[in-house]
Amino acid sequence: MDVAERVIQTIQPHVRSIALVGSRAEGRATDLSDWDFRVETDDFEALAPTLPELVVPLNPLARQWDRLSREQCFMLILHGPVKVDLIFPDEAHTDEPPWRPSRDNLAAIDAHFWDWMLWLRSKEAERVVVELEKLSEHLLRPLGADHPPSSIAEAVESYRAARSRAQRELGVSVPRDLETEVAPVVTPRARP
Repeated sequence: MDVAERVIQTIQPHVRSIALVGSRAEGRATDLSDWDFRVETDDFEALAPTLPELVVPLNPLARQWDRLSREQCFMLILHGPVKVDLIFPDEAHTDEPPWRPSRDNLAAIDAHFWDWMLWLRSKEAERVVVELEKLSEHLLRPLGADHPPSSIAEAVESYRAARSRAQRELGVSVPRDLETEVAPVVTPRARP
C-alpha cells in the first residue's frame, strides 16, 4: 500500500473528505516532495485534539500542528522519511510566535526543525534563503544561535549545537529517531 492509500485509509473514517493534492496529485513531485492532503470535516474542534492518536497506525516519527501556516495543518513525518501534511483549508490559522525553549517543548522544537529541513530540502534555491531566515527567527535564535544559516547543512550544524546547549541547560534529552531518519536525506554527508 502506498503512502496516499495508507493516509486516506487511516483518516477517511473520521472526516467528511480527504484527497491527495499538490505536486503528488499533479504528477510533478520529486522524490523528496511532501504528501499534501486536503481534509474537510464537519467538526474541526472535535477532530483536532484526536488527530495525534488517530495517526498512530501510520507509525509517525513526528506529529504536530504547523505553527506557521495560513490554515490549520497537521504535519507528520513517517519512516522513509516521508513528510505528510493534513491541510484543513477551511480552518484559518495565525502564525505563532518563535519558540521559547523549555524542558517541556524541546522535543517538539526538534520535530519542528527536522520537519522544516525535510520540507526545505525539496524546494528551489531562492525559497531556501527566505525559509532559512524564517527558521532562524522561529527556531535557531530562540535556542541561542547567533546568525541565520546560509545553507541547509549549516542550519543542521547550528541546530545540533544549539540543541546540545539547550539539553544541558534544561536537563532534558531529545530522542534521535527522527534525526537519524531525516538528517541523511537533508544533508547526505551529515550523520546524526
